[in-house]
Amino acid sequence: MANNSTVRGGGLDYGDEVVYLCDDDLSHFATISAAFFILIFIFSVTGNSLLLCIVFRYEDLKNVTNLFVLNLACSDLVFTVTLPFWAIYQLHYWMFGDFACKFLTAAYFAGYYSSIILLTAMTVDRFITVVLNNWPSKPVKRTRCAVGACVAAWVISIAASVSDVLNVSEQPKSNSCEALLESSDINLSYGLQVSLLFFVPFAIIIFCYSAILKTVLQASNRKRYRTVVVVLCIVAVFFICWGPYNLFLFVETLYEPNTECYANKQSEIAYTIFRILAYSHCCMNPLLYMLSQKLRRHLMHILHCDNVKRRNRERATGNSAITPQNSAVMLELQIK
Repeated sequence: MANNSTVRGGGLDYGDEVVYLCDDDLSHFATISAAFFILIFIFSVTGNSLLLCIVFRYEDLKNVTNLFVLNLACSDLVFTVTLPFWAIYQLHYWMFGDFACKFLTAAYFAGYYSSIILLTAMTVDRFITVVLNNWPSKPVKRTRCAVGACVAAWVISIAASVSDVLNVSEQPKSNSCEALLESSDINLSYGLQVSLLFFVPFAIIIFCYSAILKTVLQASNRKRYRTVVVVLCIVAVFFICWGPYNLFLFVETLYEPNTECYANKQSEIAYTIFRILAYSHCCMNPLLYMLSQKLRRHLMHILHCDNVKRRNRERATGNSAITPQNSAVMLELQIK
């Protein structure tokens, strides 16, 4: 977590500058963060692993929506595997060596960057499908474009994480995994990354969904566009989780840290809350997909919940007239 200020040894670490907090309150921040990191890790690994099993076992991997869901689940898992190490780092010190420091930093940022790029590509796909009337029209071309977008997302996110890997290193004197740059250089680097890989995708998504919603509101058959609503929920949850955290860190790059104890305490409280909210995003996508009746049915089958499946089958028999057709991954309605 090279570009993030963290609690280390009784103070906030801003590169080479350490600002000390009130000693009585320090342990609470680290303990709470570590506990939430472990909970998020457990829920994320469980939910995203089940999601991957369902996609591979029951769904058509040539479907565009399935491709994006598959890659988003992988992105969440890449990010998630770093959390236990950060939890231990919060409670103690960095004990995993220089290679792990660089590798986990790369995984952390690659998972985060790939998520936002994939969500942007997913939104653009909805924009092309709804606003531009299924361009490109051939399913094969659309699938190839989706595959290219997924590959590009991973290449860009890995390349973007390289700068963080080059700047971060284990610090034996302080037993930490931190950036080697001066605090001003860290702020400049992080400000550029946030602008290019958070605010720019956010602007693209706002533009696309403004056009999508205008088209949907003008359509006579709005039920046909339910997939757009689901994708919108997925994108909205991402920005609700990561937005406050990125805004907080971006603001910190513009101001010098206050050395007053009370101000630093309030800053650390806000930072802890925003970071937990941001990291919890990797648990959210599987929960959103659980809204799909088809996903729940596949999940019950994997878990061998025979009684639940029997009740669902009986309920579905009585309501077969409203069963949706042509479902895409767990989203159930694929826009043609």
